[in-house]
Amino acid sequence: MQLTVSGKQVDLSDALRVHVDKQLGTITAKYFDHALEAQVTFSRARSFFTCDINLHAGRGITVRGEGEAADARAAFEDAAEHIAKRLRRYRRRVSAHQRDLNKIKPEMASAYVLAPEDEDDEERVATTDHANGTETLSYELHATIIAEDTTMIETLSVRDAVMKMDLAFQPLMMFRNSKTGSLNVIYRRADGHVGWIDPKA
Repeated sequence: MQLTVSGKQVDLSDALRVHVDKQLGTITAKYFDHALEAQVTFSRARSFFTCDINLHAGRGITVRGEGEAADARAAFEDAAEHIAKRLRRYRRRVSAHQRDLNKIKPEMASAYVLAPEDEDDEERVATTDHANGTETLSYELHATIIAEDTTMIETLSVRDAVMKMDLAFQPLMMFRNSKTGSLNVIYRRADGHVGWIDPKA
């Protein structure tokens, strides 16, 4: 597994790096034949250390964990436990998903990051109502693209899509419903439940 351990305004000891490598190796060996790569980032927030782990365990499986504690090692343990807990919850389904990966290839799509809208970005557009002979001014906002990437839209059951969203600790996920063939969206609601948008339901 290719491991990257970095710190934002945090000095990392060699002992911590070795510990991270060993612990992640133990966790991934339980659930996968091999993991492709992992990024572990430590940072400082007020008087606490935070740790963010992004684990790519084969095509189509991303697991994310976050931790916070009074020292960097404990913050890593917290984040690693979140990852282990999610993998334990979905153990059988992760294994089945890995076996099914080659059956249907995912679609590639463009993913954009938009800057927050500013009043200065508004453009006035005049529209004329020919029946009444009146003209009105409306405003259109033009979002600025600040980042562009590619993402995969996989064909999944709703159940597997929820599993993948939980593993990656994401608030939202788009996928192609394996039952209907339509594009669906699931998202984490403020009350903790999962919302599901299916245009063909």
